[in-house]
Amino acid sequence: MAKSEKEPSKEPSGSEEKEVRIYSLATTVNECIIFLEEMTGSRLLPIWIGITEGQAIAIRFSGIVLPRPLTHDLLLATIKALGFTVEKVVICDIKENTFYARIHIQKGSASHQLDSRPSDAIAVAVRAGCSIFVEDKVFARCQTLSKPITEDEVTKFKSELKNLKPEDIFKGLQEKKKGDKEKEEDPKKDKEDSDE
Repeated sequence: MAKSEKEPSKEPSGSEEKEVRIYSLATTVNECIIFLEEMTGSRLLPIWIGITEGQAIAIRFSGIVLPRPLTHDLLLATIKALGFTVEKVVICDIKENTFYARIHIQKGSASHQLDSRPSDAIAVAVRAGCSIFVEDKVFARCQTLSKPITEDEVTKFKSELKNLKPEDIFKGLQEKKKGDKEKEEDPKKDKEDSDE
């Protein structure tokens, strides 16, 4: 493999996995954003994927019956034909804003982890009906969103998703860091703000 190509970390995970499910899939002009909802918490993890990959995930929920299998249908059929089952998929790492995933397959005592893009892993998961997990270290390295609670918050949130860009997430993170740094440099300002 050429040095310029990216490869996932080979180190043992050691990071706890949190089960997630698809919360929303928003489409922009040239990309999709898939939001993964933490099952036992309040975090949403946004992952930017291509339009085609987004359609491959969305088509599973649309009820459209296609006459011929798509690539992810073929992959799942191949896994099954070889006697394996898809146990789970895990979003296992993020490096330089690129997410990595693994598809865990098993046949008896034999198990394998297949390196995958998250969009492909999720497209296989929704077809196999298996669980999706995100490692804690991925949540820790990303700017996550909090799930809306009330119906008004849900409506507003879905409306804002239509215009959300990757820069918006990272901009929010940079502003938070800047605000934290200002508070460290001038603790009196923080006290004045809280008195108002």
